[in-house]
This record gives sequence, C-alpha cells and structure tokens, in this order.
Amino acid sequence: MSTNSVSKLTANDYSLSLAGENAFILYLNTQLISPAVAERIALATSQLRPMLGQELVELLPSYASLLIVFNPLQHSHLTIKPLLEQTLAKPVSLFSQSQAKQVELPVWYSEQSGPDLLVVAKAKGLTPDEVIALHSATTYQVYAIGFAPGFAYLGELPEQLAMPRLSSPRAKVPAGAVAIADRQTAVYPAASPGGWHLLGLCPIQMFNAQQDPPMPVAVGDQVSFVPITEREFSLLGGKEYGGMA
Repeated sequence: MSTNSVSKLTANDYSLSLAGENAFILYLNTQLISPAVAERIALATSQLRPMLGQELVELLPSYASLLIVFNPLQHSHLTIKPLLEQTLAKPVSLFSQSQAKQVELPVWYSEQSGPDLLVVAKAKGLTPDEVIALHSATTYQVYAIGFAPGFAYLGELPEQLAMPRLSSPRAKVPAGAVAIADRQTAVYPAASPGGWHLLGLCPIQMFNAQQDPPMPVAVGDQVSFVPITEREFSLLGGKEYGGMA
C-alpha cells in the first residue's frame, strides 16, 4: 500500500456464517478474486486478531473469506458475534495495518524438474522458454494458505498459461514442486498427492514448524519467481529438501 487511506467493513460488505461449535466464516459479498478483495480480507484479519487475543484459536484467510475459530471456553456464538461485528465496523488505516513484503523464490525450471513444462508449452503453443519467461515475469499475490501447512495460493497466473487441473492427480508430488492450475500457481511445501501441472522445483523450504515465522510468505505478500540452474538449485539445498524421485 502506498497511501495511508482509512477504510472499514460495513454490514453490506460481508456475512457471518456458523462453521462449527466454535467458529464463524466471514464471507465478503463478492465473487471476485483481486488484490482489492484480498486487501479487504487482510483488513478484517488485522482488525480481529488483536480484538480476540488469547481467545483466538485460528484465523484462516482465503480468497474472499476468513475462518474465525475462537475459544469455546471463553465465548459462545451468541456472545462473540456482536463483538466481531463491532470490531469490523471500526475504521482502520490500511497503510498502518499493511505488512506485505516482497519475496523472491528461486526456481529450477526444466523438463527434469518440471515434468509438465513441455505439456504446458505444447498446449499453449509456446516454447518451454516462453512458458518459463511468462511464469517468472509475473508478480503474484499470496491470496490464501491451505490445503496443507505452507501451501500458498498465488495469483493471478498469466491467462496464456491457465491450465485445468490434471484429470488424474499424481499420487506423489515432491516437496518444492512449482505448479500451476487455472489462474493460480503454488509451491508444494511437502511431498503429497497433487493435480497441478509441475513446471520446476524451488529449493526454499515453504514450511518449517521449528522456525518463526514457519513460512517465508504470508497472506498479502507479493511473490516473484527467479529462474536458477540445476547447480544453483543444489547449492541452495534443493537436493536435500525436495527433488523429483
């Protein structure tokens, strides 16, 4: 954010829905995926975190929603809902709340490290180098964290590279795999099943519970990918962290 503007959420901007015995989901009244919508979610997160304090179990932001999990020993749905609404209605400075940072993630792009690189190139009428150039020339925003710890959903992917998910997901995608699906891209934080198209490998560990913070990125951050060689990938610890089996 470059301006110190003041904003707030009104009752017409969102809805609160029950999401279990000790949780609400805040839904923004929009279907758009954009930096402006992400800023709204970041605004709500920054307002609610200090209000709930130790009574907060978790805040999980997504593209246009925010899961709010509270301590059921401290509050019920009936007592916490008005507190949430009152807090969200308070004006806040977007500039003072913004903690977004610029993050560069190195990627070894190749047919060896990215088994779908050639598939994507052929499907889009591009060369592998053109796919790499398009993917690495874009600055992405972290819109959400999930489905696994450290899995950051980044958008938006250039329209020229938009690909549907695989019809048959892989049984195992390696840690560090840089992948695309629809208008999103991501780095797999750990070996897991996955249905995204793989373009390369990143040597940076995307989740480590022993570190503080445990992730190199957070919701709202700006991420860019920097092409590196296989040797650079190895020197950065990629061979030990992940790699194609």
